[in-house]
Amino acid sequence: MSKARAIVSVPSGRRTKWVVVVLWIVILGVAGPLAGKLMGAEHNDAKSWLPAKAESTRVLDLQSRFQSPNVFPAVVVYDRPSGLTAADRAKAASDAQKFTTISGVVPGQVSGPFFAKDGQAIETVIPVNLGKNGWNAAGTAADAIRGVAQANGQGLAVHITGPLGTAADSAKSFKGINGTLLLGTLAVVIVLLLITYRSPVLWLLPVISAGVALASAEALIYLLAVHAGLTVNAQSAGILDVLVFGAGTDYALLLTARYREELRRHEDRHEAMAVALRRAGPAVIASGGTVIISLLTLVIAELNSTKGLGPVLAIGVAVALLAMMTLLPALLVIFGRWIFWPVRPGYGSAEPTSRGIWARVGRGIATRPRVVWVTTAVVLGAMALGLTGLKASGLTNAQSFRGHPDSVTGQTVLDQHFSGGGGQPVVVVGNQAAAARLDSAFKATPGITGVTPPVTRAGHAYLQGTLTTAPDSQAAYATVDRVRAAVHAVPGADALAGGNTAINLDVQRAAAHDRNAIIPLVLAVVFVILALLLRAVVAPLMLIATVVLSFAAALGVSALFFNNVFKFGGADTSFPLFVFVFLVALGIDYNIFLMTRVREEATRHGSRRGALTGLAATGGVITSAGAVLAGTFAVLGTLPVTFLTELGFAVAFGVLLDTIVVRSVLVTALNLDLGRWLWWPSSLPGDRSPEAEEAASAGEAAAVR
Repeated sequence: MSKARAIVSVPSGRRTKWVVVVLWIVILGVAGPLAGKLMGAEHNDAKSWLPAKAESTRVLDLQSRFQSPNVFPAVVVYDRPSGLTAADRAKAASDAQKFTTISGVVPGQVSGPFFAKDGQAIETVIPVNLGKNGWNAAGTAADAIRGVAQANGQGLAVHITGPLGTAADSAKSFKGINGTLLLGTLAVVIVLLLITYRSPVLWLLPVISAGVALASAEALIYLLAVHAGLTVNAQSAGILDVLVFGAGTDYALLLTARYREELRRHEDRHEAMAVALRRAGPAVIASGGTVIISLLTLVIAELNSTKGLGPVLAIGVAVALLAMMTLLPALLVIFGRWIFWPVRPGYGSAEPTSRGIWARVGRGIATRPRVVWVTTAVVLGAMALGLTGLKASGLTNAQSFRGHPDSVTGQTVLDQHFSGGGGQPVVVVGNQAAAARLDSAFKATPGITGVTPPVTRAGHAYLQGTLTTAPDSQAAYATVDRVRAAVHAVPGADALAGGNTAINLDVQRAAAHDRNAIIPLVLAVVFVILALLLRAVVAPLMLIATVVLSFAAALGVSALFFNNVFKFGGADTSFPLFVFVFLVALGIDYNIFLMTRVREEATRHGSRRGALTGLAATGGVITSAGAVLAGTFAVLGTLPVTFLTELGFAVAFGVLLDTIVVRSVLVTALNLDLGRWLWWPSSLPGDRSPEAEEAASAGEAAAVR
């Protein structure tokens, strides 16, 4: 028995299937308690999200000599549009003293109260050290501050904004992300599997396998986070749930479809599963491998949050793939044919895909394949024109949330009554000997006001300046650049400029770098894998071209919806990269599954019949898999976070477009038009001469007419 046969015989073996199940039960018993600790291992402090080499990050390191980098200023805004009363002013002064007693407030650094010139608002700035917990502790601190500020404040509106207020609202938005996303994803998967399988029981096996995979992956990620320095944050942990269930269910659908097909050809279910694993297994493994390698390319990212996301999601996909290639086959064989009830695939029964909708679609495409693919490509190109309206230059704090949380309302009030940068200063750190010159250069920079006297310690000078514009505006970013140019020019100062606005600016620039570096790398990885798997050059180039066109069309339509339907103010700078990685890596799954089946059939029957049979056999399962994956990503829209909503919409729409139109229509039409040249430089044994192919084409056209 060959090594391949020996491997696939393990989950499909009469005895070894039980060993596989028992082994996974043991793994789950160990992994369960560890998976529950993953949230405690998350790093949501500032540095875990930022580009490691950026100037603002280096400022955080130096700033630790003066204050902790985990200090988040809270800006308390009191607002009475009818005009402040004497009691309001007295209350704000009293509150400023009470704020100093709150746990985490930096001693001696509460600033204010400051009174607006129009007599309608008051501002107090409270630096709070959140420690290593980052925004996880922001909500508790904000509640404590709000409890003081709102006491006996009848008729006086109070808002908590600034970096701490934003962090608190972000933490609230992500609160329960694992539970919310997991339950939503589970519901979507179950409903779609019920529709796909039309069985009241079969859906249980993929869901159980995906659940075991998720717990196992979370446990492994937890161990790596604690002992190997793997960075996990709320964003990567939340997307992990969606991806494991989405990709895992996809692999389950692809394998189960081939197993059901083989059950009609083999009386023994163990033999049917062994054949299914031999035939579909390489395609599923190649699909999963492509996703894993594509995700791992994110480790070259400058942005720490992106760099950490890649390994976390790659581990999730790897464990899901392992579970679907071992646990699921073992469970399917154990439960036998009855698990497909009420539509059990009987031995010797006809394969329904040969007369299904995708078989009819294929015959329709075969009459004029060139017209079909040219028309489809033009339509997709027109959809891609929406890219001109994509505003992926970053989101302001207000635009980052769906709705109007308290920090956004407070910032609006603050902007109406005070200078734009209150509570979010630009920070300059340089050599102590150059403190006076840095002070002069900083004060002379347009867009900066209220520069604090230099504080010197351990050979460094520390200064803060207030922006005259909103801290998350393009004007503020331009001011940061001017500050950097001014302080960098001070001889011997070795000065750096940071602060919250500088951090946002550096994040945007790092995201642009990551997009330009990672997208070409992912395309190269995908091409190599496809070329090795299909043993061809033309086919991989054709498939990558369709993937890029599909991505551009999905992004173009998404931009139209964001601007005109959802009325979003823009998109995060990381948005195009994330959509690309998910759509291309996951879209290649369907390419691989389709094209490996096309090659298998073309080897026996020629390129033309191979293309049609491949579509007929895989069109249904690819569409079902796409619906499941799209549904799971759409669940991201349940969170009130603009970036995740946009990501969920774009990936969901892109996957549906890819599976229904691109894979099934565009690729099939190209397969038929290119014929045996598709496999160049290989030549398939079953390939027929151009004359024979033309004769077959004429016969099929006549049959359709």
